[in-house]
Amino acid sequence: MAVPFDKLESADLVVDTVYKGGKVSGKASEVLHRLLPNCSNSGGFRKVMRKDGSGLPAYVVLYTSMQELAWPDYLDEETGIFRYYGDNRTPGKTILDTPRKGNQLLELVFDCLNSRDGSIKDVPPFLIFKKCGVGWDVQFLGLAAPGNPKISPDKDLVAFWRTMDGQRFQNYEAYFTVLDTQVPINREWLNALIYHHDDSLPYAPDVWKKFINQGRNGIVPLIAKKVTKIPTRYDQLQSDVEGLSCLTKIRDFYKNNPYGFENCAKNILEKMDERFQDFSLTRPWRDGGRDALGYYVIGNGSKANYPLRIDCAMEAKCYADNHSVGVREMSRLISRIKYRQFGVLVTTSYVNEQAYKEVVEDEHPILIISATDIAGVLRRNAITSSNINEWFAILDEADNRDFNRRMSIYNERISNK
Repeated sequence: MAVPFDKLESADLVVDTVYKGGKVSGKASEVLHRLLPNCSNSGGFRKVMRKDGSGLPAYVVLYTSMQELAWPDYLDEETGIFRYYGDNRTPGKTILDTPRKGNQLLELVFDCLNSRDGSIKDVPPFLIFKKCGVGWDVQFLGLAAPGNPKISPDKDLVAFWRTMDGQRFQNYEAYFTVLDTQVPINREWLNALIYHHDDSLPYAPDVWKKFINQGRNGIVPLIAKKVTKIPTRYDQLQSDVEGLSCLTKIRDFYKNNPYGFENCAKNILEKMDERFQDFSLTRPWRDGGRDALGYYVIGNGSKANYPLRIDCAMEAKCYADNHSVGVREMSRLISRIKYRQFGVLVTTSYVNEQAYKEVVEDEHPILIISATDIAGVLRRNAITSSNINEWFAILDEADNRDFNRRMSIYNERISNK
């Protein structure tokens, strides 16, 4: 469904509807300032203020392209969780020193969400739009509330460090939930939020009323079960600037040492999930590859009962971002999986569509870890472009110890013959 430009001023907001931009050049064709009362015509954060002198926002527009590798805003349609990055995206300023004060707004909103003094009533509705199509066209992704019942209060707004051009700076990563409104968002509510905020709640969707009354536990997400979708190259490669830098350093470091990357991939897997345990590298294969065998351990830490240990086989490919893992490599891993095993493919690149489709459609038990996953694992483990060489040194030392141990066992077997 699409709403033409000349109908914007009377249109309601319907989830996934496209709102068309104008045909003349310049900001006159911009959509949101015509579609939404008092909305500005630029920026990722667009605050519309109340007219009651409180200095508080009536509602907020979050506008994103969803296409920035360095700042990967993301909506998970299956959970309704929306990840959005703050507006301090270049070095030279503190986390709150931004022209549109977007990060200040995030602090205010999440403070209100997590406080117990009734200030949740000051949390503004968030309207999420995504750039789409051509020109100024946008798509409405939904009405959102800050936080999520499954995300703890200390995780829904997180300040983190980034490095760009050798300079460090901070930004926010914020989590919202798209709400299951079931009805369109009408202009009557938006105008009431601006001009009669204290009396605006009767005009709100029921799901927003529930959120204001119950807070985080009153959030009802819009959940849409996905039809099986093969991740795109972008999906598998997206990362922030720091992550891209680390991936480049990994590729460069192991460019002439492909066997070394298998040990690196093993460590990444163990850092991703501590239940991956006891991995040991196998001998090199004739085709130049080498994998690892280990276990995925499931248990509650009880000393009374043994955990479940599931065999898994890992294969690693250190490729450039324009070199995909194809059918040949994937078929090799599939052929090596034994009965009651599953496989893990770790790559600094991505899996091409045909190979990924084979895994999904034939239901092969393969876990794929691509570049975007690796960048996330490094970030969660405080490995950055400034200290990654220290990590490489630790990995090499461990690999050498493992090699010497295996050679000692081999020599002992030879001498006993």
